[in-house]
Amino acid sequence: MWYWLFKFVFMGPLLTLLGRPKVEGLENVPASGAVILASNHLAVADSFYLPLVVSRRITFLAKAEYFTGTGLKGWFTRWFYTVAGQVPIDRTDADSAQSALTTAQRILGQGKLLGMYPEGTRSPDGRLYKGKTGLARLALETQVPVIPVAMIGTDVVNPPGSKMWKFGRVTVKFGAPMDFSRFEGLAGNRFIERAVIDEVMYELMSLSGQEYVDLYAADIKEGKGEAAVKPPTRLPEAAAG
Repeated sequence: MWYWLFKFVFMGPLLTLLGRPKVEGLENVPASGAVILASNHLAVADSFYLPLVVSRRITFLAKAEYFTGTGLKGWFTRWFYTVAGQVPIDRTDADSAQSALTTAQRILGQGKLLGMYPEGTRSPDGRLYKGKTGLARLALETQVPVIPVAMIGTDVVNPPGSKMWKFGRVTVKFGAPMDFSRFEGLAGNRFIERAVIDEVMYELMSLSGQEYVDLYAADIKEGKGEAAVKPPTRLPEAAAG
């Protein structure tokens, strides 16, 4: 109940006023059945505008830190993310990653829409970064379609690092469903998983118009690499299939 109240009453009208969302390709999202929505990630607002424009409820995998706060603020944050359809996952080590994969499989097994950000974190500068292979393994193990989703303009409405929201224009583009059944039985093969996630990132790049950086966004944020060292590049055509 709370999910729909936030969508249609408490937050939806304000989000619509601020971002005037424009939607393209919504017909690619099926009316029922399990699907992975693979989105680029520019701002916190991505997790609000994507559910706003899709009639079905979307479940996101969210970092566990959102659910572990203390005091009144921690309680409210935990409650809000729970009713908003977020499921906590721990991403600290290999065991945690497997637990997250199991959780995602359970959600898809229930025929739900699962929202994922293959970059693993928000882009530090608006460019598109290297995808992590967890989404690829999930797609290969469950054999559900992957729909690429490009969020455009959310970082204008909700500038990263700022508590202030602004008026802007948000565009949400849904690509055609991607079928990886040709790789059935090859989950766990790191070369196949890399090929699959690169194909997804290629579609996201094409939909969003972002420049691609062949580095992990998390490494840039942690100072383990510099995007300037390796100029933005486009994924090779071969990566698209």
